[in-house]
Amino acid sequence: MKDIKFSSREISVAIFAAITSFAAYTSIFAFRKAFNVAPYAGHSVLGMDYKVVLVVTQVFGYMLSKFYGIRFISEMKRMGRGQLILLLVGIAWMAWLLFALLPAPYNCWCLLFNGFPLGMLWGVLFSYVEGRRTTDLISAALAVSFIFASGLAKSTALWVMNSWQVTEYWMPFVVGCIFMPPLLLFVYLLEKTPPPDAADKAQRMERLPMSREQRRALLAGFLPGVLSLVVIYVLVTILREVRDSFMADMWRESGEVFNASVFASTETIITVVILVLIAAMMLLRNNFRAFMLAQVIMLLGFIISLVITLLYMQQLTSLYSWMLLVGLGLYMVYIPFNSILFDRFIAAFRFAGNVGFLIYLADSFGYLGSVGVLLIKTILKVEANWLQFYQQLVLVTGLVGLAGTIISLLYFRRKYALSGMPSGSAPSVS
Repeated sequence: MKDIKFSSREISVAIFAAITSFAAYTSIFAFRKAFNVAPYAGHSVLGMDYKVVLVVTQVFGYMLSKFYGIRFISEMKRMGRGQLILLLVGIAWMAWLLFALLPAPYNCWCLLFNGFPLGMLWGVLFSYVEGRRTTDLISAALAVSFIFASGLAKSTALWVMNSWQVTEYWMPFVVGCIFMPPLLLFVYLLEKTPPPDAADKAQRMERLPMSREQRRALLAGFLPGVLSLVVIYVLVTILREVRDSFMADMWRESGEVFNASVFASTETIITVVILVLIAAMMLLRNNFRAFMLAQVIMLLGFIISLVITLLYMQQLTSLYSWMLLVGLGLYMVYIPFNSILFDRFIAAFRFAGNVGFLIYLADSFGYLGSVGVLLIKTILKVEANWLQFYQQLVLVTGLVGLAGTIISLLYFRRKYALSGMPSGSAPSVS
């Protein structure tokens, strides 16, 4: 197998696309996650905690957009994407303005109109990235953006409230004011990204809109494997949503001193590690081997999360180390789904389509699971606090995730062998 060789132009385009997509989604993420850092205490809705209602409402809107996006993103053309990004973010931003203007708790419904448009944006941004020989590098930067961005959004939100004396209700809109100017710049730069060239299309397949018949054919051909991956993704999405939404609450419940800088600290370390790990996959030319290696990384992520949680429950490690390593293990599973896994899947099995369909299929059920878990804990009044609840989720997710990943590895290995393609083959690139 020949080594991959990239021209200076390809490397330049990859670095440009990686930086602009990372920065664009980092800016977008502030419109979604900044509010999570505030306690929003003192109110209830239908007997439920007000903050939980806010989180569930936003995630519900996000979930609805993922189901809608299965068709919309998979059929999306490549024209007018920049304007679409700004329109969707603008709607989400105005929802925060309404949230600030209306009295609590009657403003909770505003988060539905914040979550729905934001749920579309990942698929739009990823369409700039997929189907390139350098997609692993670019998508790694894009995917880790929401790890870094989560910490940055929360730290910015706390700074806005503490330094500018902005109330927790106006804070999300004000944070949006801070991040809108850089978003305008980076969306403009994204539009300048050159499309995939002939060599990209030869090795990674040309990425095209998918009809309903094509989507059904894909699922019919790979249903057991896709189902295993969706189950895994549902679990890690639930885990990520609880961690992202209630990380500050877990620190408060632990009894340890809460420092706002901890968000940027843990998430920055995780970002760097995951970025290097996933970007290095660009050097692996064989698409099937890369697809399988991505799942091995996921397997290791589940193992790390399980081991460090058991150590923490035995008081053999600190809260900071536990939060850091559970986050690392979680994102070793989550990031491949949102970067290289489906891109390499399409290239390995050589079918026409796009990553958006598969990502949104997994995402829709992932957020459905998140809404379900949050509602069950709230409505059934599960007594465990968020810290204890999260520990139990990590254990369940780790065990089921290990089994699901092994099943997926065995299924796709057999499927590839039956396809008649040699295990070491890779499409030639002229």
